Amino acid sequence: MPARALLVLLGLTYPLWVWWGLRHWGADVVAAGLFALALLRLVVERDPAKRRGTSATAAATGILALCAFLFDSSEALLLYPVFMNGFLLVLFASSLAAGRVPVVERLARLKEPELPAQGVRWCRGVTRVWCVFFTANGGTALATVILGDPDLWALWNGCLSYAAMGLLFAGEFVARTIVMRRRKAS
Repeated sequence: MPARALLVLLGLTYPLWVWWGLRHWGADVVAAGLFALALLRLVVERDPAKRRGTSATAAATGILALCAFLFDSSEALLLYPVFMNGFLLVLFASSLAAGRVPVVERLARLKEPELPAQGVRWCRGVTRVWCVFFTANGGTALATVILGDPDLWALWNGCLSYAAMGLLFAGEFVARTIVMRRRKAS
């Protein structure tokens, strides 16, 4: 669906278009665009299973946009990556509760429905690692807001945090591949 693809693209490039928009238009115009993005998220999401998460992120987005607009505050717009990391932290951490299936295990079962016990343990550990990552990444995102340097904020939140996420994802994939091959060989 084109609207869903646009939302993903806008979400991923958020730091860059906010950085550019604040330099050229100001907080009120960027806030209006962010508010429109929040509404579009709600309209586009039709899957009931995803509706709750979409509503939560849209609400956080809308609140930040409203604060930015009402108080002409660019800082409110810069907090979006902090909120998103917090949302993902809560999502991953809550999946570790007793009786719940960790997020990483749910994803792994898409490829391998009959996941062996060691795979289940691995997925639980990886979910914990992602929780640490979202804590550190959210803290770093907050530090870039506090430091007040928009270029540093855009660099971290629009580039370096994605690189760190990619490295973690790739590193886990390589480690899992090696561990699983060794276990199959023994």
